[in-house]
Amino acid sequence: MEKKEVKKKAKEVIKRLKKTYPDAKIALKFENPLQLLIATILSAQCTDERVNDVTKELFKKYKTAEDFANADLDELAEDIKSTGFYKQKARYIKEACKIIVEKYKGEVPKTIEELMELPGVARKTANIVLANAYGIVEGIPVDTHVRRLSQRIGLATSKQPEKIEKELMEVVPKKDWFIFPYLMQTHGRKVCIAKKPKCEECVLKDLCDAYLS
Repeated sequence: MEKKEVKKKAKEVIKRLKKTYPDAKIALKFENPLQLLIATILSAQCTDERVNDVTKELFKKYKTAEDFANADLDELAEDIKSTGFYKQKARYIKEACKIIVEKYKGEVPKTIEELMELPGVARKTANIVLANAYGIVEGIPVDTHVRRLSQRIGLATSKQPEKIEKELMEVVPKKDWFIFPYLMQTHGRKVCIAKKPKCEECVLKDLCDAYLS
């Protein structure tokens, strides 16, 4: 399909999903950039619901980057255990917060390049933090839902998240970069489920390559 056609399709997908999910937004709960950064690191290979359960107590115990930087590693790992890969995540959080304290005076940095220098932070996490904490939209975070739906619908053909992001940035209008991942996530959780998509209920079925093929 020509890029012009894919752009047209992307616009229609967004229009329909906005109508279907007018309240679509990030599912992670946070009150400041640091909390969002920690929650996003924890969300790797873990549901947002589980992360929100864990951070409810975690953010009462550790309030600043300094608190996390000075945390006992084993204790921190225990505090986040139910999110999975907890030893690695604890190390990432502690090391990232050390850098934030030493290099950025305790404030989460505001550029994609600086964020990606922090342990445990890839482009997806950097995009989420920048957009939701600072209102800086530099790209489109590609999680499992965004990847799955973009491929099924026919908005992207690549396999790697960074290449998918590049494809999406070329067809999704820039004004919709912020909302696009949350529309896709909501639809992915409710209808376009990984194993058994509810195609008959889907508002996009007449636009979807997977359904039409």
